[in-house]
Amino acid sequence: MSQKDNKVLKQSGVIPYRVTNGKIEVLLITSRNRQDWVVPKGGISNGMSPPESAAKEAWEEAGVVGQVETEEIGIYNYRKRGNIYQVRMFLLPVENVLEDYPEANQRKRQWLDVTQAISCVRKNSLKRMLKTLKTKSCT
Repeated sequence: MSQKDNKVLKQSGVIPYRVTNGKIEVLLITSRNRQDWVVPKGGISNGMSPPESAAKEAWEEAGVVGQVETEEIGIYNYRKRGNIYQVRMFLLPVENVLEDYPEANQRKRQWLDVTQAISCVRKNSLKRMLKTLKTKSCT
């Protein structure tokens, strides 16, 4: 049996957020099997920076558009089907919410306050990154 190269596959993702009545809300989406609440993420597209690729994932998976902040808020790793993925995460202040987007019929989406979002996601690393929004200024 040959050993895999343990190649780490690079991904990028965003935490989409908006400020409503002075409170920060986070947009969570369901995974494709609709069992987990997650944030948009995916492989980094050729010729795109991690923030640009993350913006593309946000549009495809969640139907949200905005200017991704280029400062990385964290990195987490996960395993799936024998592969190791490393996800670079960014914040996305949402400017537009679209009704028609590529994965609209494959996922649900829901705006939640930060505390609710933290309780809905499973990954501890993602919970920690969501907590960074609690300290973000709403000005």
